[in-house]
Amino acid sequence: MLRRRMETKRPVPHAILVGVQLPGVDDAAHAASIAELGRLVKTLGYEVVGTLSQRREALDGATVLGKGRLHDLAALTGGTGVVGTMATATRSKARERFDEGAEPASMPDAPGSDMPPSADVVIVDHEISPSQARNLERATGAEVLDRTGVIVEIFHRHARSREAKLQVEMARLQYVVPRLRESSTGGGRQRGVGAGESNIDLDRRKVRDRRAELKAQLDEIQRDDEQRRSARGEQLRVALVGYTNAGKSSLMRALTGSEVLVADQLFATLDTTVRALRPETSPRVLVSDTVGFIKKLPHDLVASFRSTLAEALDASLLLYVVDASDPTYAAQLEVTRSVLHEIGADAVPSMLLLNKMDRVDDAGRAVLADDHPDAIFLSASSAADVAALRATVIAFFEAAMVEDRLTLPYAKQGLLGVVYENARVLSEDFDADGRILHIRGLPGGIARLHKILSAS
Repeated sequence: MLRRRMETKRPVPHAILVGVQLPGVDDAAHAASIAELGRLVKTLGYEVVGTLSQRREALDGATVLGKGRLHDLAALTGGTGVVGTMATATRSKARERFDEGAEPASMPDAPGSDMPPSADVVIVDHEISPSQARNLERATGAEVLDRTGVIVEIFHRHARSREAKLQVEMARLQYVVPRLRESSTGGGRQRGVGAGESNIDLDRRKVRDRRAELKAQLDEIQRDDEQRRSARGEQLRVALVGYTNAGKSSLMRALTGSEVLVADQLFATLDTTVRALRPETSPRVLVSDTVGFIKKLPHDLVASFRSTLAEALDASLLLYVVDASDPTYAAQLEVTRSVLHEIGADAVPSMLLLNKMDRVDDAGRAVLADDHPDAIFLSASSAADVAALRATVIAFFEAAMVEDRLTLPYAKQGLLGVVYENARVLSEDFDADGRILHIRGLPGGIARLHKILSAS
């Protein structure tokens, strides 16, 4: 039994990261992008065995890289380095050529021995066209993925709720459609003489039908979500937003006591979680954890998760969570602001939280304080920091609250719970008409209470 398990265990794919440094991208930004791609690939369970970079004015329209670097890449994958005109070379022949003595290109970034392991997968740190991917596969004999494909696959693996799974499938189909013509199983082969529909036409029709089905299901779910958000319309809502792996889920756990997943990997959670701030306040404050952002986040995924991001749009306060220990935190913050601007959420009041400060030295703290004097320094693992943040959030809402008096007739005492949900009761008294409540809350919530009392 043990031998059978060992024989059937799939080997870990070896990946080569490929990046092209374009004009306007400095060395630090290029290196940070490649490093982030490496973390994405690791999240997929691949082993990165090296990187290959090239400076170019633009991506090569056919093969992304120039001829010289393409041959270097092919030497690491067992390919010929030549695109050719035939179908994609099989892996077995590529392996044979490599084993017969093809010299590997130098790979200073590859870990381990002098000669890095032959790679099974080439990961390109750009969004490339289907024809570019096909040509790279022919030249290298390896599977080729671009950055968008990696992100879409991670989203597919991490989706848990029905809504997230539908959203990710929509994005995957959008990604697959233009690549059907280039696939090895697509092409123009006919289903039969006179059938009138090629395999590629059939595949595209299936995709269109499936997308229409998914859209109908998502529309139904989103209508239900809108009703739930509308029901919470007068409640105080805080949304945690930020770059993936910035610590939003850890902070969500600390603020609400919820058992949300916390993992040191990119896009560990995709589903929006809404929980009450703990200890509970009156009126109650709801906290939501939204999907994380990333540089070059595919627009199709942004569109698919627009309903999830609506939590940020409908929030009373946004907390921008930033990993202050990351050297590229400023660029990550800019990505977050850009995506929120795209959906119109940049007008929502916000606070900047510089998280993971326990990993920042004194000199770094001084620089951050100069650059962001209004930011809140904290570590989600520090109970004192979380308690201070909770007090700051409550003080933010307190500043907008007003006091008022309500008369709750004796015949309507069943509405007392509604009053406590929407306002803080400062004192109670009684007279001939009913219970006299001195309350404090937001103007909208108090107006809603007056409306409920007058209508019931």
